[in-house]
Amino acid sequence: MSDRLKRRLGTGALLTVSAVVLGACAENAPQDSLSPAGPYARQIDTLFRPVFWIAVAVFVLVQGLLLYAVFRFRHRGDRGIPVQVHGNRRLEIAWTIIPAMLLAGIAIPTVGTIFSLDRRPAGDVLDIRVVGHQWWWDVEYPTLGVVTANEVHIPAGRPVRLSLETEDVIHSFWIPRLAGKQDMLPGRTTTLNIQADEPGTYEGQCTEFCGASHANMQFLVIAQVPAEFDAWVQDQGRPAVAPAAGSPAAQGAEIFVRGTEVGSCVGCHAIEGVQGAEARIGPNLTHFGSRATFAGAIFQNNAENLRAWLDDPDSVKPGARMPDYNLTREEIEALVAYLQGLE
Repeated sequence: MSDRLKRRLGTGALLTVSAVVLGACAENAPQDSLSPAGPYARQIDTLFRPVFWIAVAVFVLVQGLLLYAVFRFRHRGDRGIPVQVHGNRRLEIAWTIIPAMLLAGIAIPTVGTIFSLDRRPAGDVLDIRVVGHQWWWDVEYPTLGVVTANEVHIPAGRPVRLSLETEDVIHSFWIPRLAGKQDMLPGRTTTLNIQADEPGTYEGQCTEFCGASHANMQFLVIAQVPAEFDAWVQDQGRPAVAPAAGSPAAQGAEIFVRGTEVGSCVGCHAIEGVQGAEARIGPNLTHFGSRATFAGAIFQNNAENLRAWLDDPDSVKPGARMPDYNLTREEIEALVAYLQGLE
């Protein structure tokens, strides 16, 4: 091997190791599955760590032996053809039995963890139904009479049982710090248990490619102290408050129902307390103004982002199913005032 080739290989190895190390240096990693924030995520972490180090040991051993064989027995000009051997029965038995025993030892806690994670929690469990759409999430609390979108509110310290469905294609629901991934399959209902130790906001996303805006199908799990969660449920259970007559918000409410020549908002969206706004094609907007995000949790809920969304949805979220209604600037401002007032 020439010195030039050695230098190139050394430089390539150094760059590879540096890229891996630097890629692991994020100070703010909200989707860090190695930092579990609940009992179900900790179960996965407890299983992952010993399995990871076993895999590292096997990798180092196998690659070390391979490299040793490559360099120790490489072709040299002064050597002839190596002695040919049929095999080594003892060695072959050993490298068959040892991996089999190792895999069996890993399988026992793995299977136990799978069944434990799938079992319905005991005690006071909160049931939530989540339906995946291209590319947003419908969130329903069947026992509380609450419907929202893209943000899952839960009480901290209380187990939650999610029933997961999909309206169209396969999706996968993942909250790295609270639980593992769970596929959502057309025509089936799957389940996932989550629980947060402390109040906070936990980021999640779809992890099964589902179309043009797959990367834009995100959501938030917002864990609150029980009293705050109860207050949130009470607020969400109320119908939308009608805006003051003659205000920009009132004009927006009229446009929301009446629509334009292209169509109307009530053709897809529901708002409790608004006559005719009962459709469930798009997100329920009853308390849209109280949400931190919208459009699959990719935009902060503020006037600037909402204007851009209403002006041309597809330009800010590729493949968005929401049509462009060719709204005028005045109509957009009125709708922004109305929607942000739905708290």
